Order: sequence, then C-alpha cells, then structure tokens
Amino acid sequence: MDKMKTAEVICAGQTILGIEFGSTRIKAVLVDTDNAPIASGGHDWENRFEDNIWTYSMEDVWAGLKDCYGKLKEDVKSKCGVSLTKLRKVAAIGISGMMHGYLPFDGEGRLLAPFRTWRNTITGEASDRLSEVFRFHIPQRWSIAHLYQAILNGEEHVKDIRFLTTLAGYIHWKLTGEKVIGIGEAAGMFPIDSDAKDFHAGMLGQFDELVRDKAFPWKAGEILPKVLVAGDRAGTLTEEGARLLDPSGELEAGIPLCPPEGDAGTGMAATNSVAVRTGNVSAGTSVFAMAVLEKALSRPYEEIDMVTTPTGDPVAMVHCNNCTSDLNAWVNLFQECLEAFGAGVDMNTLFGTLYNKALEGDPDCGGLLAYNYFSGEHITGFEEGRPLFARRPDSKFNLPNFMRVHLFTSLGALKTGMDILTKEEHVQLDKMLGHGGLFKTRGVGQSIMAAAINTPVFVMETAGEGGAWGMALLASYMKNKEEGETLADYLAQKVFHGEEGESISPDAGDAAGFEEFMARYKAGLPIERAAVESLR
Repeated sequence: MDKMKTAEVICAGQTILGIEFGSTRIKAVLVDTDNAPIASGGHDWENRFEDNIWTYSMEDVWAGLKDCYGKLKEDVKSKCGVSLTKLRKVAAIGISGMMHGYLPFDGEGRLLAPFRTWRNTITGEASDRLSEVFRFHIPQRWSIAHLYQAILNGEEHVKDIRFLTTLAGYIHWKLTGEKVIGIGEAAGMFPIDSDAKDFHAGMLGQFDELVRDKAFPWKAGEILPKVLVAGDRAGTLTEEGARLLDPSGELEAGIPLCPPEGDAGTGMAATNSVAVRTGNVSAGTSVFAMAVLEKALSRPYEEIDMVTTPTGDPVAMVHCNNCTSDLNAWVNLFQECLEAFGAGVDMNTLFGTLYNKALEGDPDCGGLLAYNYFSGEHITGFEEGRPLFARRPDSKFNLPNFMRVHLFTSLGALKTGMDILTKEEHVQLDKMLGHGGLFKTRGVGQSIMAAAINTPVFVMETAGEGGAWGMALLASYMKNKEEGETLADYLAQKVFHGEEGESISPDAGDAAGFEEFMARYKAGLPIERAAVESLR
C-alpha cells in the first residue's frame, strides 16, 4: 500500500491497533486493511525483584503504555505524513500481555498485592497439590497456583478478592470496563474445557471444595474473568480508557476491542499456527513452544502445559522461564570491551556478527557448558537460578564455541520438554514457525532451533513484529470476519495467503551435536544446584 493510500486509511479510521506487553518491551503495531504493519511504537521496561517477587509496578504499566502509543503516533507521522491529530480513531484494538501471574483486586478495584509475574517459582506446594487434586498439571506460573499458594501461606488479602486476572485482562478491564479474557489467556489461569469453551466446571468445584474450610465469601468461578473466544466482541473503549491510552485527548472513545489474549495466542496468530499439526516457538526473554494436537496426550506431564488456541482448541505447551537474558548480557559485555578500545559498533551489527560466529563452532560446542538461569526453571527442578559458564581444561574454548554454547543453553530446558512430545508422545508437526528476538539474526536462531527439535523451522518476514502484530490480527478477525469464517481460514486466506516464509531444515551433524550437548547439560545440573546454594 502506497503512502497516500495508507494516509487515507489512517484518516478514515480503518486501521487496526495491536498492543502487547512483553517481558522487556511494550509494543504497539498499526496495520492497514491488508493486515500489513504500517507503523509501530515501543517502550522498554524491566521487571523488578522486590521482596523475593518478580514484579512490575502498575505505574510502570501505564507510563509504558502511554509512551508506546505516543511513539506509534510519531511513527505514523514520520512514515505516512499524517499529522498526529489525525490518529483519532481506529477500527479495532486488541490488548495482549505476558501470560499467567497474579493480579487480585477487591470490590473497589484496588490491587491487593504486588503483581506476581510468570517468572516467579514460589508456588511449588500449590502446584503439586492442585495437580494431584485435578489430575491435571498445574504449572507454578498459573494464576490459580498463585491464588492457592497465597491461601496456603495464610495471606490476609485473599478473603477480600473479588476479581482475579492477568496483565492483559487488567489493562483491557481498565480500557473498557469489561472483566473478560480470551480463552487462550484464560488457559494460563485455570484449566479449560475445550468443548464448553470455558473454565473447567468440574475443577472449579474441586477447588471450591478444597478451600471450603476457609469460608471465603467467594467461589473461584465468581472471581475469574468471563471467557471469550476469538471473534467475540469484548467491549468498547471508554472515555476514561481513551485517556489512559492517549492522554492528549485526541483518541476517540467507542472503538471495539477483541478479547485480550496472552503471548501464546498472539504468537500462534502471528505465525499462522492455529490449525491442527502446526506449531510455533517464541524465543525471547522466556521461550515457549506450542503444538496444536490431533489427540490428547496419554497422561499429564509436569513439563507440559495444556492450554488452547485463541479459539479454544487444545495445545501442548512447553514453557521455560529463561532464554536470551544471559546471552544478551554477554553480548553487552563484548560491546563494553569494544567501547573501551574506542571501537564500539551498532548493537544489531554486534548481535549479527556474534550470532553468526556460533555457526562456525563445533557441533557439540567443543565441550563447553553454560546455564542461562536468571530465574528458576521448573522443567529442570530449580526454584532459583544462577547464570554460569563452565569448561574442562581441554575444552575447545574459542569465540565460535562460546557463542554456540550460549545459544544452545538458551534452548536446553525447552528441548527437555519437546523431547517428551516428539519422542514419548510421538506428536507429529507439519511445520514449526519461529518468532521473537532469537530469530532476528537471519538463519542463526532458526538453525539452532531446528537442531534442538530436529524439525524444520520456518521464519516469516513478519516474525520481528511478534505478538503485537498477532494481537492486531486477532482484532482484525473480530472486525472483518465473514459469517462462519474460522480463524484458521481467515489467517490462511486473508493474511498469509499460503506464504510460509523461509525454512531451515535441521543439519544432521548439528542435531547430533545438540544431543551431545544435552547429555553434558543434564549431567552438569548439580553444578547449577551448587551455584544456587552457594551464591546467596
């Protein structure tokens, strides 16, 4: 779409806005009537470790949102020549955020406890007990695990809870007044009944019975948000909500919003992987892989989360808390070194150069070992983490192997879970699509991921747009779908048009090398345990 046509679409209010609250960046993407991104804005932020809790302040949430939207408006003006005052209306809005976590509110809308994010591994007792009662794996990250752990801990605020939601659900509520949630996001709060397209009624009853002796003035189903599916209308932007998003007062109220979704659902939309036998992997601060199942797994696994697509179809999800944080820290160290010599380079160039060096390394990383555990990692049984690097005196210690081992270890925990799906449950995938920061350097993250899961990995040109674009697509589907048109059909026919992007198949030597690395990775876990226990 040319610049003049784009400006017309913007001024006519025909664009779609998607916003996603990622772990390190809030991003807004504006798409045109062809669902192509035409402008974006971003705001960097970081979680805080306060009182042994990974959290973000609500002040940072709203300041980040306003800054992100403001930069989107600037980008519109820069790219399209449209004055800032012209971005008064869009056709639809979608809000997404990092899944899971704990945001409890009282009847007056007051937050009762600091936001507990997905990154926390403090609900082990609750997770184990609920998994036993439900006969369904309840990960530590899930909202119901946080709630039950607060009950077990005797936290005073629990009796006052009248609404429990996620970050995306909270922001949507404040923008629209609606206490609703998309089913994919809901699946990270409490188990879903895919037939009923709602929270599992039987398990809600089991939970209420489990805490009956506490005599709380609420039942679980009463404090959870209403579940909606992709395509449903989820309210409209209120006057107050419009000011929260755009304090200039230019954005008009009355814009429809689609159900708020999590980063898993937006990743599925952004990679055209909502149909059966498709999968996607999102690799950034955390990493998760998802496979849309043909049939149920034979049994529950602690390493596997059962969630859903944005339309409620069952999905097996491998979620790991740690991915690129330690890798990024090493790249930043190399940048400091270069700057000390007066030879600093652009960070994109530095990342690209160092990532490509990894392809020159030995298949098994030359005997090097690293753990990227900034936080705990439930798949390998760690409640806390310590990033570390180790080697034998005879290991092949050079830059290619150093970069390669840090790319490998960023996927080590993920491979542990994926091996269960592929080797034990024999889950078949026609394609795996990658998105997120790991894939920004062309070909490198893709090759490493293909070696890890021994499956071809596709990356699309739009992969860098990530979840915000995926959220815009879900909003577009709500606004523009035809009668009876499924989300899978809408994405395939009106967004991707059969385009699958660039594919890299696993190299046999790299796949074998990754298996050698994994044997070393598993054998070395006591080293990580010693680091956690010793470095307090």
